[in-house]
Amino acid sequence: MGSHRRLAPSGFDRGAGAALCVMSAAATALGVVPATATPHDDTRAKVDRLYEEAEKATEAYNKADERADKLRKQVGDAQDRIARQQESINSMRDALGSLAGAQYRSGGIDPSLALLLSDDPADYLDKAARIARISAHQAGELEDLQDAMRALAQERAEAAGKLVELEKSRKVVASHKRTVERKLAQARRLLNSLTQADRAAYDRASRSGRDVMPDFGNLVAPSGRAAAAVAAAHSALGKPYIWGANGPSGFDCSGLIQWSYAQAGVSLPRTSQGQRYAGQQVPLSEAQPGDVVTYRGDASHVGMYVGNGQVIHAPYPGAPVRYDPVGMMPGATVTRV
Repeated sequence: MGSHRRLAPSGFDRGAGAALCVMSAAATALGVVPATATPHDDTRAKVDRLYEEAEKATEAYNKADERADKLRKQVGDAQDRIARQQESINSMRDALGSLAGAQYRSGGIDPSLALLLSDDPADYLDKAARIARISAHQAGELEDLQDAMRALAQERAEAAGKLVELEKSRKVVASHKRTVERKLAQARRLLNSLTQADRAAYDRASRSGRDVMPDFGNLVAPSGRAAAAVAAAHSALGKPYIWGANGPSGFDCSGLIQWSYAQAGVSLPRTSQGQRYAGQQVPLSEAQPGDVVTYRGDASHVGMYVGNGQVIHAPYPGAPVRYDPVGMMPGATVTRV
Protein backbone atom coordinates (compact mmCIF):
# COMPACT_ATOMS: atom_id res chain seq x y z
CA MET A 1 0.00 0.00 0.00
CA GLY A 2 0.99 3.62 -0.26
CA SER A 3 3.31 5.27 2.23
CA HIS A 4 1.75 6.95 5.27
CA ARG A 5 4.36 9.62 5.68
CA ARG A 6 3.23 12.83 7.35
CA LEU A 7 1.53 14.86 4.63
CA ALA A 8 1.27 18.60 4.35
CA PRO A 9 -1.98 20.06 5.67
CA SER A 10 -4.72 20.12 3.07
CA GLY A 11 -7.29 22.69 2.06
CA PHE A 12 -6.73 26.30 2.79
CA ASP A 13 -3.39 25.69 4.52
CA ARG A 14 -1.85 24.54 1.23
CA GLY A 15 -3.31 27.44 -0.71
CA ALA A 16 -2.27 29.94 1.90
CA GLY A 17 1.23 28.44 2.08
CA ALA A 18 1.70 28.77 -1.66
CA ALA A 19 0.47 32.35 -1.61
CA LEU A 20 2.85 33.24 1.22
CA CYS A 21 5.77 31.73 -0.70
CA VAL A 22 4.96 33.90 -3.73
CA MET A 23 4.59 36.99 -1.54
CA SER A 24 7.88 36.27 0.21
CA ALA A 25 9.74 35.90 -3.10
CA ALA A 26 8.30 39.15 -4.42
CA ALA A 27 9.12 40.97 -1.19
CA THR A 28 12.69 39.69 -1.25
CA ALA A 29 13.12 40.96 -4.80
CA LEU A 30 11.95 44.39 -3.67
CA GLY A 31 14.10 44.32 -0.56
CA VAL A 32 11.05 44.29 1.69
CA VAL A 33 10.69 41.93 4.64
CA PRO A 34 7.11 40.53 4.66
CA ALA A 35 5.13 40.39 7.85
CA THR A 36 5.02 36.94 9.41
CA ALA A 37 1.26 37.10 9.75
CA THR A 38 -1.52 39.10 8.17
CA PRO A 39 -5.03 39.88 9.35
CA HIS A 40 -6.21 37.41 6.73
CA ASP A 41 -4.05 34.64 8.26
CA ASP A 42 -5.38 35.45 11.71
CA THR A 43 -8.98 35.26 10.48
CA ARG A 44 -8.33 31.92 8.81
CA ALA A 45 -6.76 30.54 12.00
CA LYS A 46 -9.75 31.71 14.04
CA VAL A 47 -12.18 30.12 11.59
CA ASP A 48 -10.24 26.84 11.70
CA ARG A 49 -10.27 26.90 15.50
CA LEU A 50 -14.00 27.64 15.62
CA TYR A 51 -14.72 24.77 13.24
CA GLU A 52 -12.68 22.43 15.43
CA GLU A 53 -14.50 23.59 18.57
CA ALA A 54 -17.86 23.25 16.81
CA GLU A 55 -16.96 19.72 15.76
CA LYS A 56 -16.12 18.75 19.33
CA ALA A 57 -19.41 20.25 20.48
CA THR A 58 -21.20 18.36 17.69
CA GLU A 59 -19.80 15.04 18.91
CA ALA A 60 -20.87 15.92 22.45
CA TYR A 61 -24.33 16.73 21.06
CA ASN A 62 -24.42 13.39 19.23
CA LYS A 63 -23.47 11.53 22.41
CA ALA A 64 -26.13 13.30 24.49
CA ASP A 65 -28.74 12.80 21.77
CA GLU A 66 -27.91 9.09 21.56
CA ARG A 67 -28.32 8.86 25.34
CA ALA A 68 -31.66 10.67 25.13
CA ASP A 69 -32.86 8.27 22.42
CA LYS A 70 -32.02 5.27 24.62
CA LEU A 71 -33.78 6.82 27.60
CA ARG A 72 -36.87 7.60 25.51
CA LYS A 73 -37.04 3.95 24.46
CA GLN A 74 -36.55 2.75 28.03
CA VAL A 75 -39.29 5.07 29.28
CA GLY A 76 -41.65 3.93 26.51
CA ASP A 77 -40.98 0.25 27.27
CA ALA A 78 -41.52 0.87 30.99
CA GLN A 79 -44.80 2.63 30.34
CA ASP A 80 -45.99 -0.31 28.23
CA ARG A 81 -45.06 -2.77 31.01
CA ILE A 82 -46.82 -0.61 33.60
CA ALA A 83 -50.00 -0.56 31.50
CA ARG A 84 -49.94 -4.35 31.12
CA GLN A 85 -49.26 -4.86 34.84
CA GLN A 86 -52.13 -2.54 35.75
CA GLU A 87 -54.51 -4.51 33.53
CA SER A 88 -53.41 -7.75 35.18
CA ILE A 89 -53.89 -6.29 38.65
CA ASN A 90 -57.36 -5.04 37.75
CA SER A 91 -58.30 -8.53 36.53
CA MET A 92 -56.97 -10.12 39.72
CA ARG A 93 -58.91 -7.66 41.85
CA ASP A 94 -62.12 -8.35 39.92
CA ALA A 95 -61.71 -12.11 40.35
CA LEU A 96 -61.05 -11.84 44.08
CA GLY A 97 -63.95 -9.44 44.53
CA SER A 98 -66.35 -11.81 42.75
CA LEU A 99 -65.27 -14.76 44.91
CA ALA A 100 -65.57 -12.78 48.13
CA GLY A 101 -69.03 -11.57 47.15
CA ALA A 102 -70.20 -15.12 46.42
CA GLN A 103 -68.99 -16.32 49.83
CA TYR A 104 -70.75 -13.46 51.56
CA ARG A 105 -74.02 -14.18 49.77
CA SER A 106 -73.77 -17.91 50.67
CA GLY A 107 -74.27 -16.96 54.32
CA GLY A 108 -70.88 -17.54 55.89
CA ILE A 109 -72.45 -19.27 59.03
CA ASP A 110 -70.38 -21.26 61.51
CA PRO A 111 -69.28 -24.57 59.89
CA SER A 112 -70.26 -26.74 62.91
CA LEU A 113 -73.77 -25.25 63.00
CA ALA A 114 -74.13 -25.68 59.28
CA LEU A 115 -73.22 -29.38 59.68
CA LEU A 116 -75.90 -29.90 62.35
CA LEU A 117 -78.56 -28.25 60.20
CA SER A 118 -77.62 -30.04 57.04
CA ASP A 119 -80.07 -32.62 55.62
CA ASP A 120 -77.15 -34.50 54.08
CA PRO A 121 -73.98 -34.33 56.25
CA ALA A 122 -71.94 -36.21 53.63
CA ASP A 123 -72.89 -33.67 50.96
CA TYR A 124 -72.07 -30.83 53.33
CA LEU A 125 -68.62 -32.23 54.12
CA ASP A 126 -67.88 -32.55 50.42
CA LYS A 127 -68.92 -28.92 49.83
CA ALA A 128 -66.92 -27.76 52.86
CA ALA A 129 -63.78 -29.39 51.46
CA ARG A 130 -64.26 -27.58 48.16
CA ILE A 131 -64.78 -24.27 49.98
CA ALA A 132 -61.54 -24.84 51.93
CA ARG A 133 -59.70 -25.42 48.66
CA ILE A 134 -61.25 -22.27 47.20
CA SER A 135 -60.18 -20.29 50.26
CA ALA A 136 -56.63 -21.56 49.99
CA HIS A 137 -56.61 -20.65 46.28
CA GLN A 138 -58.03 -17.23 47.14
CA ALA A 139 -55.26 -16.69 49.67
CA GLY A 140 -52.69 -17.56 47.00
CA GLU A 141 -54.29 -15.17 44.54
CA LEU A 142 -54.30 -12.44 47.15
CA GLU A 143 -50.59 -12.97 47.71
CA ASP A 144 -50.01 -12.85 43.93
CA LEU A 145 -51.96 -9.59 43.80
CA GLN A 146 -49.83 -8.07 46.55
CA ASP A 147 -46.63 -9.14 44.74
CA ALA A 148 -47.91 -7.65 41.49
CA MET A 149 -48.76 -4.36 43.20
CA ARG A 150 -45.28 -4.16 44.73
CA ALA A 151 -43.70 -4.87 41.32
CA LEU A 152 -45.89 -2.19 39.74
CA ALA A 153 -44.85 0.36 42.37
CA GLN A 154 -41.17 -0.47 41.73
CA GLU A 155 -41.66 -0.18 37.96
CA ARG A 156 -43.34 3.19 38.36
CA ALA A 157 -40.52 4.45 40.58
CA GLU A 158 -37.89 3.35 38.04
CA ALA A 159 -39.85 4.93 35.19
CA ALA A 160 -40.06 8.19 37.14
CA GLY A 161 -36.29 8.09 37.58
CA LYS A 162 -35.80 7.50 33.83
CA LEU A 163 -38.03 10.48 33.09
CA VAL A 164 -35.85 12.68 35.32
CA GLU A 165 -32.74 11.40 33.49
CA LEU A 166 -34.41 12.03 30.16
CA GLU A 167 -35.21 15.62 31.07
CA LYS A 168 -31.61 16.22 32.16
CA SER A 169 -30.35 14.64 28.94
CA ARG A 170 -32.64 16.87 26.87
CA LYS A 171 -31.15 19.92 28.59
CA VAL A 172 -27.63 18.68 27.84
CA VAL A 173 -28.59 18.15 24.18
CA ALA A 174 -30.00 21.68 24.00
CA SER A 175 -26.86 23.12 25.63
CA HIS A 176 -24.52 21.42 23.14
CA LYS A 177 -26.76 22.49 20.29
CA ARG A 178 -26.50 26.12 21.37
CA THR A 179 -22.71 25.79 21.60
CA VAL A 180 -22.45 24.36 18.08
CA GLU A 181 -24.70 27.02 16.61
CA ARG A 182 -22.78 29.80 18.38
CA LYS A 183 -19.40 28.54 17.12
CA LEU A 184 -20.66 28.15 13.56
CA ALA A 185 -22.24 31.60 13.62
CA GLN A 186 -18.93 33.10 14.77
CA ALA A 187 -17.11 31.28 11.97
CA ARG A 188 -19.61 32.56 9.40
CA ARG A 189 -19.20 36.14 10.63
CA LEU A 190 -15.43 35.89 10.34
CA LEU A 191 -15.64 34.44 6.83
CA ASN A 192 -18.08 37.18 5.85
CA SER A 193 -15.58 39.76 7.10
CA LEU A 194 -13.08 38.68 4.41
CA THR A 195 -12.89 40.56 1.17
CA GLN A 196 -14.50 38.91 -1.82
CA ALA A 197 -11.09 37.99 -3.22
CA ASP A 198 -9.85 36.51 0.07
CA ARG A 199 -13.06 34.52 0.53
CA ALA A 200 -12.77 33.18 -3.01
CA ALA A 201 -9.16 32.17 -2.32
CA TYR A 202 -10.27 30.45 0.90
CA ASP A 203 -12.99 28.52 -0.93
CA ARG A 204 -10.67 27.49 -3.75
CA ALA A 205 -8.02 26.33 -1.34
CA SER A 206 -10.46 24.33 0.76
CA ARG A 207 -11.66 22.47 -2.34
CA SER A 208 -8.35 22.05 -4.16
CA GLY A 209 -7.83 18.60 -5.63
CA ARG A 210 -11.03 17.16 -4.11
CA ASP A 211 -13.04 16.85 -7.33
CA VAL A 212 -10.61 14.31 -8.84
CA MET A 213 -10.68 10.72 -7.58
CA PRO A 214 -7.27 9.78 -6.15
CA ASP A 215 -5.38 6.68 -7.20
CA PHE A 216 -6.22 4.03 -4.60
CA GLY A 217 -3.74 1.46 -5.82
CA ASN A 218 -4.56 -2.26 -5.73
CA LEU A 219 -5.66 -2.52 -2.12
CA VAL A 220 -8.71 -4.68 -1.38
CA ALA A 221 -10.96 -4.30 1.65
CA PRO A 222 -10.30 -6.99 4.30
CA SER A 223 -13.93 -8.13 4.38
CA GLY A 224 -17.17 -7.96 2.44
CA ARG A 225 -18.75 -5.62 4.95
CA ALA A 226 -15.74 -3.26 4.78
CA ALA A 227 -16.02 -3.25 0.98
CA ALA A 228 -19.75 -2.45 1.24
CA ALA A 229 -19.04 0.38 3.69
CA VAL A 230 -16.40 1.86 1.38
CA ALA A 231 -18.84 1.71 -1.54
CA ALA A 232 -21.45 3.52 0.58
CA ALA A 233 -18.94 6.20 1.59
CA HIS A 234 -18.00 6.71 -2.07
CA SER A 235 -21.69 7.18 -2.90
CA ALA A 236 -21.86 10.00 -0.33
CA LEU A 237 -19.14 12.07 -2.00
CA GLY A 238 -20.33 15.62 -2.58
CA LYS A 239 -23.11 15.45 0.02
CA PRO A 240 -23.12 18.48 2.34
CA TYR A 241 -21.76 18.60 5.86
CA ILE A 242 -24.71 19.03 8.23
CA TRP A 243 -23.88 18.93 11.91
CA GLY A 244 -25.86 16.32 13.82
CA ALA A 245 -26.86 14.51 10.59
CA ASN A 246 -26.25 10.87 9.71
CA GLY A 247 -27.58 10.73 6.17
CA PRO A 248 -28.55 10.10 3.60
CA SER A 249 -28.87 13.70 2.38
CA GLY A 250 -26.15 15.15 4.62
CA PHE A 251 -23.62 14.10 7.24
CA ASP A 252 -21.37 15.17 10.05
CA CYS A 253 -18.11 13.24 10.36
CA SER A 254 -19.29 10.39 12.61
CA GLY A 255 -22.71 10.34 10.93
CA LEU A 256 -21.02 9.48 7.62
CA ILE A 257 -19.15 6.53 9.15
CA GLN A 258 -22.21 5.23 11.00
CA TRP A 259 -24.38 5.49 7.87
CA SER A 260 -21.77 3.88 5.60
CA TYR A 261 -21.41 0.84 7.83
CA ALA A 262 -25.18 0.64 8.32
CA GLN A 263 -25.45 0.09 4.56
CA ALA A 264 -23.19 -2.92 5.11
CA GLY A 265 -25.45 -4.24 7.89
CA VAL A 266 -23.12 -3.19 10.70
CA SER A 267 -24.30 -1.06 13.63
CA LEU A 268 -21.68 1.40 14.88
CA PRO A 269 -21.88 3.92 17.74
CA ARG A 270 -23.09 7.40 16.82
CA THR A 271 -20.02 9.28 18.06
CA SER A 272 -16.47 9.31 16.75
CA GLN A 273 -15.26 8.49 20.27
CA GLY A 274 -17.41 5.36 20.27
CA GLN A 275 -16.31 4.46 16.74
CA ARG A 276 -12.65 4.57 17.79
CA TYR A 277 -13.29 1.53 20.03
CA ALA A 278 -15.78 -0.28 17.78
CA GLY A 279 -13.22 -2.81 16.57
CA GLN A 280 -9.56 -3.85 16.59
CA GLN A 281 -6.87 -1.18 16.74
CA VAL A 282 -4.25 -1.51 13.99
CA PRO A 283 -1.15 0.56 13.13
CA LEU A 284 -1.62 3.35 10.61
CA SER A 285 0.99 1.66 8.41
CA GLU A 286 -1.34 -1.37 8.12
CA ALA A 287 -4.55 0.56 7.32
CA GLN A 288 -6.86 -1.08 4.78
CA PRO A 289 -9.96 0.17 2.94
CA GLY A 290 -12.92 0.42 5.28
CA ASP A 291 -10.85 1.07 8.40
CA VAL A 292 -12.11 3.85 10.64
CA VAL A 293 -9.58 6.63 11.24
CA THR A 294 -10.15 8.95 14.21
CA TYR A 295 -8.16 12.11 14.84
CA ARG A 296 -6.89 14.20 17.75
CA GLY A 297 -6.44 12.93 21.27
CA ASP A 298 -10.15 13.19 21.98
CA ALA A 299 -11.19 11.43 18.74
CA SER A 300 -13.35 14.42 17.83
CA HIS A 301 -13.03 13.80 14.07
CA VAL A 302 -13.32 10.63 12.03
CA GLY A 303 -12.98 9.45 8.45
CA MET A 304 -12.84 6.18 6.50
CA TYR A 305 -9.61 4.91 4.96
CA VAL A 306 -10.08 4.09 1.26
CA GLY A 307 -6.53 3.25 0.19
CA ASN A 308 -3.23 4.78 -0.92
CA GLY A 309 -3.05 7.28 1.93
CA GLN A 310 -6.56 8.69 1.42
CA VAL A 311 -9.68 8.96 3.57
CA ILE A 312 -13.26 9.96 2.83
CA HIS A 313 -14.76 12.25 5.45
CA ALA A 314 -17.25 15.03 6.11
CA PRO A 315 -14.87 17.93 6.88
CA TYR A 316 -16.83 20.93 8.21
CA PRO A 317 -19.78 23.17 7.28
CA GLY A 318 -19.51 24.43 3.73
CA ALA A 319 -17.21 21.60 2.64
CA PRO A 320 -18.91 18.50 1.20
CA VAL A 321 -17.97 14.88 1.82
CA ARG A 322 -14.62 14.48 0.07
CA TYR A 323 -11.21 12.80 -0.11
CA ASP A 324 -8.26 14.03 1.95
CA PRO A 325 -4.83 12.65 2.90
CA VAL A 326 -4.92 10.35 5.92
CA GLY A 327 -2.32 12.59 7.57
CA MET A 328 -4.51 15.70 7.36
CA MET A 329 -4.84 15.96 11.15
CA PRO A 330 -2.73 14.91 14.13
CA GLY A 331 -3.34 11.90 16.34
CA ALA A 332 -4.64 9.45 13.73
CA THR A 333 -5.85 6.15 15.23
CA VAL A 334 -6.98 3.27 12.98
CA THR A 335 -9.77 0.85 13.92
CA ARG A 336 -10.73 -2.22 11.88
CA VAL A 337 -14.45 -2.93 12.30
